[in-house]
Amino acid sequence: MSLLSELLNLDLSDTKKIIAEYIWIGGSGMDIRSKGRTLPGPVSDPSKLPKWNYDGSSTNQAAGDDSEVILYPQAIFKDPFRKGNNILVMCDAYTPKGDPIPTNNRHKAVKIFDHPDVKKEEPWFGIEQEYTLLKKDVKWPLGWPLGGFPGPQGPYYCAVGADKAFGRDIVDAHYKACLYAGLNIGGANGEVMPGQWEFQISPSVGIGPGDQLWVARYILERITEICGVIVSFDPKPIEGDWNGAAAHTNFSTNSMRKEGGLDLIKKAIGKLEVKHRQHIAAYGEGNERRLTGKHETADINVFSWGVADRGASVRVGRDTEKEGKGYFEDRRPSSNMDPYLVTSMIAETTILG
Repeated sequence: MSLLSELLNLDLSDTKKIIAEYIWIGGSGMDIRSKGRTLPGPVSDPSKLPKWNYDGSSTNQAAGDDSEVILYPQAIFKDPFRKGNNILVMCDAYTPKGDPIPTNNRHKAVKIFDHPDVKKEEPWFGIEQEYTLLKKDVKWPLGWPLGGFPGPQGPYYCAVGADKAFGRDIVDAHYKACLYAGLNIGGANGEVMPGQWEFQISPSVGIGPGDQLWVARYILERITEICGVIVSFDPKPIEGDWNGAAAHTNFSTNSMRKEGGLDLIKKAIGKLEVKHRQHIAAYGEGNERRLTGKHETADINVFSWGVADRGASVRVGRDTEKEGKGYFEDRRPSSNMDPYLVTSMIAETTILG
């Protein structure tokens, strides 16, 4: 194993070549895929990277008799696994003719974020990604008795101690790896259900939070792979009296961040209420199992909002109410949502109407 570790940690700087790990989203909408490519030297501009291709028939994104799908590099991050000048490259997918494939939600989102009215408002999104760590062979939460249950919820949220916090080494490794990669990660904490954790992508503009969340998910998948643990983004991994997992999405515009912004926030929430069903349909698979009106959720069929109310569809913070400006939190998106779809939909509904 020591020789393997030495090989894994080889310094490639003398070769002047780098490895670019191309990352994309597979046909299920949550299966993250990647493959490495050698480049002659460091690259910092995604437009300078070569396009690449993959077998779309193996990801349920193309037919076997016409399986080539083209990867377009879109964003570059430092590679925390290979280090040096090596990079992670977030890509989206197109046909050989240059048309976005049907599952390319990034392309659709860019069209909305490039709209002049949206660009003028500088939409900020902060995303709270919850997830559950599972034992690999039995797919049961980390720290739970095999085939049994821990004590009721209460002691585990933001907890410390071997009997309350399960998987902190993974969480801390992920936190630092994201910072190394250049992601705008704002923090991490233990969640209400034991074995469940959260990290946050701090407020970023437009398409950026979507790219960053996908790369953060990729890094988390890689770290849990190394540890022999499964990361689940299922919105309700354990049925019963246990909290589900969400991806609460915080949002503000330039106008909302100025004096009088609270009135605009209320108008935006009214627009979200009108399109509640359309948003719910796009906010993640299996979300009906989480949005029951219990465990800090609103009922999936009823739109509501309130100040400091974590049982509402949309929450306005006390500081926003006090200052008369700021942001709101859409609590409906599930942990397995596509951030490209959710962020662009919120911007389209509230800004473009």
